[in-house]
Amino acid sequence: MDSREMALVVSKTADRIIEEFSDLKNLALIGIKTRGVPLAARLAKEIESKTGQKIPIGELDITFYRDDLTLISSAPVVKGTKIDFDVNNKNIILVDDVLYTGRTVRSALDEILTDFGRPRLIRLFVMVDRGNRELPICADYVGKKVFVPKDKIVDVLLEEIDGRDEVIIREKEEDWK
Repeated sequence: MDSREMALVVSKTADRIIEEFSDLKNLALIGIKTRGVPLAARLAKEIESKTGQKIPIGELDITFYRDDLTLISSAPVVKGTKIDFDVNNKNIILVDDVLYTGRTVRSALDEILTDFGRPRLIRLFVMVDRGNRELPICADYVGKKVFVPKDKIVDVLLEEIDGRDEVIIREKEEDWK
């Protein structure tokens, strides 16, 4: 995907959300760190530009909710969660860059429901669904669905972090920056 395709996905997803949720005042977006946060901000900005309604955005760091925490590092890097609004009875759109095994989303759901309350509903937006699920999790809004073998990596590059918007598939050993 190039920057034009990614912008189109955000715009069309905003349209779908506006159509589905008549009460945008009860809507909030939560981006999963790292790349879900700028994607959530883009989506919120697009909804606001189309409706005039400002949408609250939260940032979720799932580090301590991972089921593989002990396998990845003895000293994990925690980037911090920031949710400055009440999630109770809200319609939440959880935002991430890539849906793969489903474990990141499961961790995000655990953190929201354990630490923040009980939303009315939670939906999921991802830029790329790459298949190979290990858990029964699916996205409600998907930019692009592709099957990518387990020996490959899908990188969603974002202007805010990487200096460009692009989705690439690469070998695991390749340096992508």
